[in-house]
Amino acid sequence: MMVSTADKRATFRRMHEAGCFVLPNPFDVGSARALQRLGFKAIASTSAGFAWSIGKADNHVTVDEVLAHLTALAASVDIPVNADFEGGFAHDTEGVVANVTRAVATGIAGLSIEDSTGDKANPLYARELAVARIKAARRAIDAAGGEVLLTGRCEAFLWGQADIKLVTDRLIAYAEAGADCLYAPGIKTREEIEAVVKAVAPKPVNLLIGASGLSLREAEALGVRRISVGGSLARVAWAGFMRAAKEMAEQGTFTELSAGYPGGELNKLFG
Repeated sequence: MMVSTADKRATFRRMHEAGCFVLPNPFDVGSARALQRLGFKAIASTSAGFAWSIGKADNHVTVDEVLAHLTALAASVDIPVNADFEGGFAHDTEGVVANVTRAVATGIAGLSIEDSTGDKANPLYARELAVARIKAARRAIDAAGGEVLLTGRCEAFLWGQADIKLVTDRLIAYAEAGADCLYAPGIKTREEIEAVVKAVAPKPVNLLIGASGLSLREAEALGVRRISVGGSLARVAWAGFMRAAKEMAEQGTFTELSAGYPGGELNKLFG
């Protein structure tokens, strides 16, 4: 029996109430189903991984492409799907409302909204507008029933602004604006992680595990509620593909192909 969207959303909210869980990031339907088969209880899309899978650079996909991808992911698994919804694919609050409304209709259990502009000269939205954009996402979700979990993201560290005070100030504001979960990709030291967790408590914090090098248990001990890996799984998959393809193209040999995952095992996985 297929699990309903409402059940997925309720499950996802419960998962944020205590402990710490891994929220891995598939890049297509096959990788999503594989992660469910491996026992993960929820998954999250990755903007980078999806973009590469359709031959585009990260942040160069259209909202229609992402919505179709989210619809396919949500329909392919019986576990909650969280959406990397970038900046909502709009600058103004009206556009955020419209696009978040469309995202909710795909069957996702959660989504995130970033405060990065994509402009290197002015990488973050002004604080007032950034907060207004979170409020806009909250309005859209509430209008649709309020079940989708909203994550507010501060992208400062990813854009070279390694100012933990700026980050915590913004995340507190995003929590007050209606974000259910808070996320500052790029933080990596224990002190930075603890500062974020303390600032937004009791609301849950997502950690991009990346450069921190922490284990699940170590992150949980710092108060982190969930861990994501961004585009890392996609990059690992591409690493194997590129090694084998370059060997064929440059040397005319095929030794890297022997490292492939057994086809029979894949058939069993998806059978």
